[in-house]
Amino acid sequence: MQLRVLGCSGGIGDGRHTTSLLVDADILIDAGSGLTQLDREALARIDHLFLTHAHLDHILALPPMLDSVAGERDRPLMVHALPEVIQVLKDCIFNWQVWPDFTRIPSPESPFMRYAPVAQGATVELDGRRITAIPAHHTVPAAGYHLRGAKGSLIFSGDTDSHDALWELANATDDLRHLIVETSFPNRMQAVARASRHYCPDGLARDLARYRGHAPVWITHLKPGGEAEIMQEIAQSAPAGLAVAALRQGQVLDDL
Repeated sequence: MQLRVLGCSGGIGDGRHTTSLLVDADILIDAGSGLTQLDREALARIDHLFLTHAHLDHILALPPMLDSVAGERDRPLMVHALPEVIQVLKDCIFNWQVWPDFTRIPSPESPFMRYAPVAQGATVELDGRRITAIPAHHTVPAAGYHLRGAKGSLIFSGDTDSHDALWELANATDDLRHLIVETSFPNRMQAVARASRHYCPDGLARDLARYRGHAPVWITHLKPGGEAEIMQEIAQSAPAGLAVAALRQGQVLDDL
């Protein structure tokens, strides 16, 4: 199993793209602006989308993606998400006002898209790859994902601030190869981070201190313009010997 980072920024501009992670060629984690990096042939190969939550930076490319390639596919795109996230898509996006309801066209019996609700802790198995929804602590219903392939696991926190379940899972996952954790704001914006339920370096440092694993920690969702400050603060406070680095657009994690 291979994961390719299409986008991992907390915003846009100067080549930045928001969260979208491609697993092999057929699975997508979030549909931020990073999805626009793919050509139409690659877009048409995606059969499954797993959404962390319904904030715009994580779903914005889904409607135009479907519009661009749905007519060339012979099966619907399966959208896996918490029931609350699916309800937001129904009410606010695919509602015939913002965008057509692709779960009903060309027909309800043979649509371009189907919803597949997932519960926290539920696992979806796709050709030997196991994807499990894990808790996240955000301002809206949200999940992270634990991906397990033939060689090992990857944990993606999704948008979150500190909560015990993430670190308990990381410590309990013996085959963990990569831990991707968001840190959106520098310490000087701690009040904003707290209000919006995102990590800042001080909060991350407290949780890294209880991380007993050895897998590298990749930092994602850094807000534009603050990347260097955030990473410097993380470097100053992270436990000695722990590999911590910024996730990069275009990066490939392939030991899974």
